[in-house]
Amino acid sequence: MMSKQKKSNKKGSGGSRITENRRARYDYQIEENFEAGLSLMGWEVKSLRDGRVQLNDTYVMIRNGEAWLVACQITPLLSASTHVDTNPTRARKLLLHRRELNKLIGMVERKGYTLVPLAMYWKNGRVKLDVGLGKGKKEYDKRATEKARDWSRDKQRIMRRG
Repeated sequence: MMSKQKKSNKKGSGGSRITENRRARYDYQIEENFEAGLSLMGWEVKSLRDGRVQLNDTYVMIRNGEAWLVACQITPLLSASTHVDTNPTRARKLLLHRRELNKLIGMVERKGYTLVPLAMYWKNGRVKLDVGLGKGKKEYDKRATEKARDWSRDKQRIMRRG
């Protein structure tokens, strides 16, 4: 009788998370998520495998009917090729279906929504970006969220003590 062995989770496959933008959920009320591919150069993929990326202060902009990831910091490896221009903060094109793009363009331009990058992860050996469609929270909304989080933490402590 053979025992079942767990498949090895190869680097770059599966659903492993590269990075997450935690600040986005604090600053925005996310209503809908979209999965977008990224158009990357070879050195960028190698840097992502090494985890050299930051999504803080990053945003998604719609220009000429296309979605672009702006201000995302991908730090090049020291071994990056010398004949390639390694611009760490260049705008990167997001790969979305036309229907999704049309929906996003309509929501952003007409209804005042914002596109926020939430997380970057591997899926079937490709880099994917989780883009959230949301509205900015007001200061009192942020305080209410923080208060609810503190209360749930206190409830857990009380329940554990008995």
